[in-house]
Amino acid sequence: MKRLAVVLVMLMSIGMVAQKNNGPGMRQGPQMDMTAEEMATLRTKHMTLVLDLTQAQQDKVYVINLENAQFRKAKWDNIKALKESGEWKRPTSEERFAMQNARLDRQIATQEKMKKVLDEKQYETWKTMQESRKAMQGKKKMQKRGRRG
Repeated sequence: MKRLAVVLVMLMSIGMVAQKNNGPGMRQGPQMDMTAEEMATLRTKHMTLVLDLTQAQQDKVYVINLENAQFRKAKWDNIKALKESGEWKRPTSEERFAMQNARLDRQIATQEKMKKVLDEKQYETWKTMQESRKAMQGKKKMQKRGRRG
């Protein structure tokens, strides 16, 4: 009986230690520790590996990625500053609509720029990459909120 109790205590402690820690001390994203130039460089190199870009295409894609990274970094820094100062409030439904509309406009513009730079096969592969990336982001959000995923 004594051995059974010891084994049960050990199993419970191992189970508790093995739990994933998603507490508030975790960082929001490792990419936000980087500069916009570093994020753009990494994304461009990844795209070069997947899409087999030429040097001219790499230069054009880097400019597109840099614009997007600078925008994301500025927005993230702005929200972070507002949260630290205590002035951040949840956006209203009108503000949320405006933000989503602006985000979709930026995505359409980026898509058009990529269409000009990439050939047809590369563009289709890029679209597939974007879709799988969005799916992964949704999965991560669900895991962060404690739902299935």
